[in-house]
Amino acid sequence: QVQLVESGGGLVEAGGSLSLSCAASGSDVELDVMGWYRQAPGNQRELVATITSGGTTNYADSMKGRFTISRDNAKNTVYLQMNSLKPEDTAVYYCNAESYPLSYFRRQYWGQGTQVTVSS
Repeated sequence: QVQLVESGGGLVEAGGSLSLSCAASGSDVELDVMGWYRQAPGNQRELVATITSGGTTNYADSMKGRFTISRDNAKNTVYLQMNSLKPEDTAVYYCNAESYPLSYFRRQYWGQGTQVTVSS
């Protein structure tokens, strides 16, 4: 019963910055992996970045050097700092969390998404 709620989306100019937050609630189970995905109109949902409970990060190549993911385990909150934004970054950004209560069992949760629009 994990619920993810995103916040921080909006409209920014190219070259600007935006910070997204996603708070998880409804469960005390450890969220082993939290991250962000995005989907632009006509495109498939793609990875932006993920972070484990231990702090290991993974970024899509196009996001490396511009985006930074972090998390507060005590609050079950994940953040995405986006810098040097480009119009191509325009998309709906979705929060994601995964839990592995058993070695073979995986649970995945999704937020409803927040719109990020970057103007030229």
